[in-house]
Amino acid sequence: MNSGIIELQLWQFSLIYLLLIVVILIMKKCRINQMKLLILASVKMTVQLILSGLILTYIFKNPHPIFVICYLLVMISFSIHRVISKNKGLNRKFKVVIGASVASSGLLVLIFFICAVVGENIFNPQYAIPISGMIMGNTMTGVSLGVKTFRESLDGQKDKINALLCFGASPQKILMPFVRQALETAMLPTLNSMIGMGIVSLPGMMTGQILSGTLPTTAILYQIAIMIAICTAVTGASFGALYFGYKTLFDKKTQII
Repeated sequence: MNSGIIELQLWQFSLIYLLLIVVILIMKKCRINQMKLLILASVKMTVQLILSGLILTYIFKNPHPIFVICYLLVMISFSIHRVISKNKGLNRKFKVVIGASVASSGLLVLIFFICAVVGENIFNPQYAIPISGMIMGNTMTGVSLGVKTFRESLDGQKDKINALLCFGASPQKILMPFVRQALETAMLPTLNSMIGMGIVSLPGMMTGQILSGTLPTTAILYQIAIMIAICTAVTGASFGALYFGYKTLFDKKTQII
């Protein structure tokens, strides 16, 4: 078994972009006018990852708690911004709840994972940064999906909600079914991923560790641990955002605002 990953030469790496031709041909065949978006997304991804690679290389060579803290703050801020930007029209309190839920759930799960499960210092960049990236990335997706589902469900049921209010139903009883539905939607991608993992797919963390020479058994243990951590972070953040967020939609007189 190879003890290290094969380093890609620049010309070898460049070959991967040829696969985008397949995507472009399919888009043209199906008359999907998103070619500019595809090119823009590919360029942005490449630039962002190259910059991240340079920054992480520096951080790993010069480990310091302040670098880890700054990186985590940027990551969390971007995650919160993406969730809120994808769900326009939310009131200020709802946005604060979303931010607090994403940050607290992600950080608490990250600290538990690194300090308790792995037994490393939370400021060790080798563990803190990549693991937080997986946790926060999935949390961002889950919360964004949950809040979007909740908001769209409310928009589509305005007449029904107003009718129930007229008959004296409390906002809590009216909105809680929407909260449960949105929470289930937020959790579903992670749960489906867990069900198919190991049979349908070999996840990125496990694949990366195996490529770098780690024993598959060790990689499996890490992958199981990180998936449970991701599931917990997504569920906790989505629950916090929806359960406490829906309460910002009605006033002290129990009227929906």
